[in-house]
Amino acid sequence: MSHLYWLDHKHLKRIQHKFPKPRGVARADDRKVLSGIIHVIRNGLRWRDAPPDYGPHKTLYNRWARWSRMGVFARILTELASEGDATNTLMIDATHLKAHRTTSSMGLKEKVRGRLIGRTKGGLNSKLHAVTDDLGRPVRLFLTAGNVSDYIGARALLPSLPAAEWMLADRGYDADWFREGLRSRSIEPCIPPRRNRKDIIPHDAKIYRSPHKIENMFGRLKDWRRVATRYDRCPVIFISAIALAATVLFWL
Repeated sequence: MSHLYWLDHKHLKRIQHKFPKPRGVARADDRKVLSGIIHVIRNGLRWRDAPPDYGPHKTLYNRWARWSRMGVFARILTELASEGDATNTLMIDATHLKAHRTTSSMGLKEKVRGRLIGRTKGGLNSKLHAVTDDLGRPVRLFLTAGNVSDYIGARALLPSLPAAEWMLADRGYDADWFREGLRSRSIEPCIPPRRNRKDIIPHDAKIYRSPHKIENMFGRLKDWRRVATRYDRCPVIFISAIALAATVLFWL
């Protein structure tokens, strides 16, 4: 049995309307090229090491880079997530993604900061902030440098949250402004209070049983080697890799 990945035709039909329209000469077969892109990202290959079954590696990379900068893969994830079954519970959390040395070894420090890479105890990395539905499927993603607070990601994701009844989060998100922001969107926070909080706010322990699902989601995303380790200097291209992995794993 072939070890190569091939995108199912019915899955291709679900997302094909989001592809840019070709101009002039007809482009290479969408299914073959997209399958090659997925194979490279999932297995952590260099583009030049892509199997020849998918066509020239330059075609794969050029399509990947161009569509990433156009936001194609991010829009596909957003649309499929919006079509998902109605959910009454959201979950928010963040995880670190290790940056390979080549992502920050060139250019000035200012350029490195622009790549959303920061230094923590674990070394150079980026931080992925995510919101999932009650099944642990990602609905919103946001990328920052690894040394950025979880609050920054929460503040960025708050305005775009879909309608829900509950928001589950660990005590790292226990902030009055976040609780108030959720309630202003008619979402009730279910967040354990920080240990040093003076005015203890109770939470529903029965509802707060499923945050492990977002941890499971991060684990599955990191099975894709070009997500677990960041090789791309451009943050737009890297977040596109995460969005594509999330789409294939959870929404197709």
